[in-house]
Amino acid sequence: MAGGIQSVSYRFYTLGGYGIHMNGYDGNKDDLQQRLRRIEGQVRGIARMVEEDKYCIDILTQVSAATKALETVALSLLGDHLRHCVAEASAEGGQVAAEKIREANDAIARLVRS
Repeated sequence: MAGGIQSVSYRFYTLGGYGIHMNGYDGNKDDLQQRLRRIEGQVRGIARMVEEDKYCIDILTQVSAATKALETVALSLLGDHLRHCVAEASAEGGQVAAEKIREANDAIARLVRS
């Protein structure tokens, strides 16, 4: 995020006296990484198309596909955040809940604007 600080939400568990943090997407991490590697390949392919002077509309079609794939990742992360981080903070209540709801609202606003 240009010019700002990106907040990171996570859960914190205690196991045998040791704190372990878990992101809301931990159960989905392998799928997310696979999707991101696929998107990375798409973006490299787009760069190659530009280098090879491919037809503009063909490049735009690939940009649209990569954009849609990133949106899918973003929605998955948002869903995980709502199901885990926001739900847990809401159960706790108070300022923690208000902050997590504000974060989620800001994230949704960014997605809608993009």
